[in-house]
Amino acid sequence: MREIKILIVVIFFTLVTYWGVEPFAHSQMHKHIESENFEYKDLSEVEKGDVAKGKDLVMANCTACHSIKAANMPAPMDPLTSAQSYGVNPPDLSNAGAIFEDKYLAAFISDPAKAAHVAHKFTPESGRSYPMPSYNWMPKEDIANIVAYLKSIASKEVTPKEAFVTACGRCHAARYDGRVLGEKWTQIGQKSKFKFEKDSLAYDIKVLEYQDALTKYMGKLPPDLSIIIRARSEHFLQTFVEDPQRVLHGTAMPRVGLTEEGFEKVMQHLENIGDPSKPVRDKLGINFLIYMVIFALFAVLWKKSVWKKLH
Repeated sequence: MREIKILIVVIFFTLVTYWGVEPFAHSQMHKHIESENFEYKDLSEVEKGDVAKGKDLVMANCTACHSIKAANMPAPMDPLTSAQSYGVNPPDLSNAGAIFEDKYLAAFISDPAKAAHVAHKFTPESGRSYPMPSYNWMPKEDIANIVAYLKSIASKEVTPKEAFVTACGRCHAARYDGRVLGEKWTQIGQKSKFKFEKDSLAYDIKVLEYQDALTKYMGKLPPDLSIIIRARSEHFLQTFVEDPQRVLHGTAMPRVGLTEEGFEKVMQHLENIGDPSKPVRDKLGINFLIYMVIFALFAVLWKKSVWKKLH
């Protein structure tokens, strides 16, 4: 009975200490922000559009900057040239209709800086304009048609890697995203293992030049996301992706506009590269807890057996 009392006292003070160091201290240093569950309540709903009309509009207005692999439309420029022209490489639109919220897509087409919550970076005083032009002159019906077309060509089964590339991969690198030494995700694509060192160095030079252009556009180079899943909680990442300005006012990162499913796929990919052993560890953890319960049971029985002889 004495051991149980000691155990209770130890557990109590351990929990009090933990609460004071982690949850309480964190609540004092970081304001809690409730998730919006990717509802984007500040944006208007999009009416049903016409896919055929949307296709014509996309071909006439979007393909000058964007590639659409799903429609066999190549990029007009390579990633480096695009970054040097716009600051960042415009995304491929193949899966935009699958991972981005409909009303965000519509709002972004109409006024990209406003929808992304980065209008503070592109004021008349700054002398800078958002790389993508606003289409607020376009009727809402036409914008709805574009959204309908983008949804129609999107893959029904977007992989976590594809979601990451479309939503994050043009600004963020992931140096651990590779199966063998020498492979990694860069802002200009997946770097494979090269046969000759000179080819690897030539690729790295292109990456550095892209990063220079991106740094000038963003103000600083966006961080590598290889281990962000370990550095930040899921709640932090969710609220930050939903609206970076609510979490870190004035940040250069735009609101991305992901759906809840799109965010989950991005998180899955981040877990795959930042914590690949998690499934094995989770299974091992359950087995370890079972072992500890059995071990504790035998320890109690052994203790009773020993003390029974002494009394």
